[in-house]
Amino acid sequence: MALNAASHNVTGEKTGPVTAPPPSLGADSKKALLENAEAEATGQSAPGQDGGDKDAPKKAKTEKELEKERKKAEKDAKFKAKKAAQAGASGAGAKEVKEKKPKAEKEVLPEYNEETPKGDKKILKSLDDPFNKAYIPKVVESAWYDWWEKEGFFKPELQDGKVKEAGHFVIPIPPPNVTGKLHCGHALATALQDVMIRWHRMKGFTTLYLPGCDHAGISTQSVVEKMLWRRKKQTRYDLGRPKFLETTMAWKDEYHSSITKVLKRMGGSYDWTREAFTMDKNLSAAVTETFVRMHEEGFIYRSNRLVNWCTKLNTALSNLEVENKELSGRTLLDVPGYERKVEFGVITHFKYPIEGSEEFIEVATTRPETMLGDTAIAVHPNDERYKHLLGKNAKHPFVDRLMPIVADDYVDPEFGTGAVKITPAHDPNDFALGQRHKLEFVNILNDDGTMNHNTGKFAGQKRFDVRYSVTEELTQLGLFVKKADNPMKVPLCEKSKDVIEPLMKPQWWMKMKDLAEPAIKAVENGDIKIIPETQEKTYFHWMRNINDWCLSRQLWWGHQIPAYFVKIEGESSDQSDNGLWVTGRTEEEAHSKAETKFPGKKFTLERDEDVLDTWFSSGLWPFSTLGWPNDTADMRNLFPTSVLETGWDILFFWVARMIMFSLHLTGKVPFKEVYCHSLIRDSEGRKMSKSLGNVVDPIDIMEGISLQALKDKLRVGNLDPKELKTAEKYQNTAFPQGIPECGADALRMALVGYTTGGGDISFDVSVIHGYRRFCNKIYQATKYVLGRLGDFTPRSKIIKSGKESLPERWILHKLSASSKLINDRLEKREFSLATQVAYRYFYEFLCDTYIENSKAIFDEGSAEEKESAKQTLYTAIEGGLLLIHPFMPFLTEELWQRLPRREGDKTRSITVATYPQYVQEWDDEAADAEYELLVGCSKGLRSLAAEYAIKDSATTFIQPLDGSTHTTLSTPTSLPSIRSLAGKSVTNVTILSPSDPAPTGCAVYTVGAVATVFLDVKGRIDIDKEITKAKDKLQKTTEIVEKQKKIMDGEWEAKVSEAVKETEREKLKAAEVEGRNWEASIEQFQRMKIE
Repeated sequence: MALNAASHNVTGEKTGPVTAPPPSLGADSKKALLENAEAEATGQSAPGQDGGDKDAPKKAKTEKELEKERKKAEKDAKFKAKKAAQAGASGAGAKEVKEKKPKAEKEVLPEYNEETPKGDKKILKSLDDPFNKAYIPKVVESAWYDWWEKEGFFKPELQDGKVKEAGHFVIPIPPPNVTGKLHCGHALATALQDVMIRWHRMKGFTTLYLPGCDHAGISTQSVVEKMLWRRKKQTRYDLGRPKFLETTMAWKDEYHSSITKVLKRMGGSYDWTREAFTMDKNLSAAVTETFVRMHEEGFIYRSNRLVNWCTKLNTALSNLEVENKELSGRTLLDVPGYERKVEFGVITHFKYPIEGSEEFIEVATTRPETMLGDTAIAVHPNDERYKHLLGKNAKHPFVDRLMPIVADDYVDPEFGTGAVKITPAHDPNDFALGQRHKLEFVNILNDDGTMNHNTGKFAGQKRFDVRYSVTEELTQLGLFVKKADNPMKVPLCEKSKDVIEPLMKPQWWMKMKDLAEPAIKAVENGDIKIIPETQEKTYFHWMRNINDWCLSRQLWWGHQIPAYFVKIEGESSDQSDNGLWVTGRTEEEAHSKAETKFPGKKFTLERDEDVLDTWFSSGLWPFSTLGWPNDTADMRNLFPTSVLETGWDILFFWVARMIMFSLHLTGKVPFKEVYCHSLIRDSEGRKMSKSLGNVVDPIDIMEGISLQALKDKLRVGNLDPKELKTAEKYQNTAFPQGIPECGADALRMALVGYTTGGGDISFDVSVIHGYRRFCNKIYQATKYVLGRLGDFTPRSKIIKSGKESLPERWILHKLSASSKLINDRLEKREFSLATQVAYRYFYEFLCDTYIENSKAIFDEGSAEEKESAKQTLYTAIEGGLLLIHPFMPFLTEELWQRLPRREGDKTRSITVATYPQYVQEWDDEAADAEYELLVGCSKGLRSLAAEYAIKDSATTFIQPLDGSTHTTLSTPTSLPSIRSLAGKSVTNVTILSPSDPAPTGCAVYTVGAVATVFLDVKGRIDIDKEITKAKDKLQKTTEIVEKQKKIMDGEWEAKVSEAVKETEREKLKAAEVEGRNWEASIEQFQRMKIE
């Protein structure tokens, strides 16, 4: 099964919309699957078979069923009589009128109501029940989760208080923000994490999937403040801090339930008894302990430094909460609080007069308003143009300030005029230069973005109004030079879209260099593995260039900083002075520290009103959720955790901090592996955004939604009319019929199938619906198996009897080989390839091949052959459900519970059943080769019949090309197998010998290098038309071969994994074989013309 090459981009690059569809199938298989999914209502099972109690008496037909049969017989009799009458009329010369058959109406079912009491084991209805005839996701997926949870299947299983012999496997959920609904990125993470958890649980590990939520300080406070204003025209100050926190907690509880609902609906096997919240009592105690301990150790300190300031939200922000908008030149942007758009993307040149002379020095800036905070001008020490000005002062035109001209290597003499205005209090680069030269730091802004008293006549004006007024004043004074387009990045607040201002603020900071070193070594030494490996380089680069971390946030919602300012009676005090602060786990402890620090002095303590950056508490997540700083059983048994699965975009902001905190506070790594999943984009490759209308709610995919309902959801939001129009346009294109009900299992399988370890995911709902059809295939196949098994008890042990037929030996070999391969793929985190193994086993090997072949045995075999076939069929279907369970938990539980249990098997749920493993005794390369030959021949027969639209009475020939192949094809069981697999259109199959002349007048299909299949098409095709068509297809196939060879160059060989190489080579081989088939067919057709 070839993979789409677009699936293997480096992380961060766009993946095309064709990423990770279900593995490619032949046209006949595809057709069968679609017809089965869309048309078949009852499936293939025998009436009355539901996989229930094997000892139950045969089900007697009800009066209703007997009446139904009677009416059907009457209808059939009338139909036959009508046909006979029509035939008679036709014979008498009457004109036959063909009546159009009315289209069969699809049965409309009422709303489904689950009858199982919450928490009880699901009541399984008969597979003939209207809701169970066909696969309906909401029916199949109902009731199971509550039972799983109640039975405690998701709790870590300990033996004598210790983990099981296999070890422990723990994943702490990356806690979603408690600010609203989950999106498809959360669904992707849940699917991947739960696959790993369920797989390890079935392999005998003590597993824990730990759920929880993050308080999301700035996001939550912003949402609640907007809600307060919208509903009551109140601010947080109207409520006061205690009441505001109470209101926010109530809001959090409301939204928390919707998050929990989605995670459960997705089938995440979380241990909800251990659910955590970053503001829980124990997690808050962990935060306090960390801050106080690290302040005592000197890692945390107080300093007046530049921060990212949002004037709209009135708080400092982390770099993660800042979006940099790229501009190519002059651009007008909307800024909160301004009626007119503000100009960005231009550079303004102006002059400063030199004190005591007629000279001027020209500088340039993208932020003219900041010139009010300029305190120096810097030039390069070797710039001859300005050497004579060093040591002199420039005069500020608007405020009474002289600005020294200083020399610094930081200045690029080739850029602009070579002279740089220095605003130390409002620019990160200028801040460092200001410190080096001991310049004056002048803050020109109030917290709300207006100019302060340091700006003279501009005081009180809004910053971007001053951008224009300063330029006008400079022009009047003859100091303005010019404006020009300038590519630039504008930093925006992620939440408010306000333009961020670098602002001097006394804040709490953490020294990071010494913490980063052990975290770097942990990855270098292999104690922590980062997947994909490309992210390791990014991690090292960031860690080796790490800056101190600003911890303070000017919010109320969050962990209030446990630091106290010591206000000494009779002395002046500066809150930026680190020496006047103490920390404490309690106020009593802080008071004691202050008494020790300032003996004999009278003082009062004032607690810092700020809260800590949300990432501070999130950084403690892997161990605070297990009970740290207390010595708990969970910390002893389940820490370090196993895997941290997350998006690569927060590798630095969260993952790196967890590693640093854990190594410092616990002496251990927090997890042994970091798996960075791709980012989800829409089907057009764009970032998910409400304004684009491409944010899809996982619930809508699982349960289905109409296009109108999708649009109604958009209108509930706060989109402006222009954005609403764009969003609706995308919805019309992407979801013209709305989103069909796909279910959790199909969504999970699709998302895991998308995960190649490559670039971003281009998300397409139609791919998920394809997996819903796969669910239907599994459902119908299991129904068929249950019908065939009848009153049956499977052997207690999964062993061979030694009397298995060739098809049986083949399917057991495939089950063992698939088990080995899927375990290997999951171990290597090759998730997409793992889904393809499961898909191929169930669809191609089991359904399309073995089950089809078994029909002949059940219809014509001896009692012994039938019993053997039943045992193998049971093992094959049981193994298939177990293989797929981590990907599709609901469907597999529903069907597994219907299967009869092996003797002595007391396993209560598939969630705790044993995962299939490689069985050496089932290795059977000979059976594989022999049966693959039969499968290949039957595939050739089907393909030729489909290609030339021959639906019945197909005459075919198979010519082996060597003696051993001839021997295999000549065995008594081969021809029945080929016939059962080839389909109803093939009625005549002749096995030729290698020495026989090749048949003429045939279309040709090559089966590898061992056999050729022929379909007699004489008199059944338009030869010229078929020659033209074959030549076209040969050309296309040749192009595919050339393209594939071009992709598979030396660079490709070095870059991709062995698994990818294998699939791409298969793709090339298939194209080459197809090309040879068309060449052979063209040769035959041309010979037919001559004859």
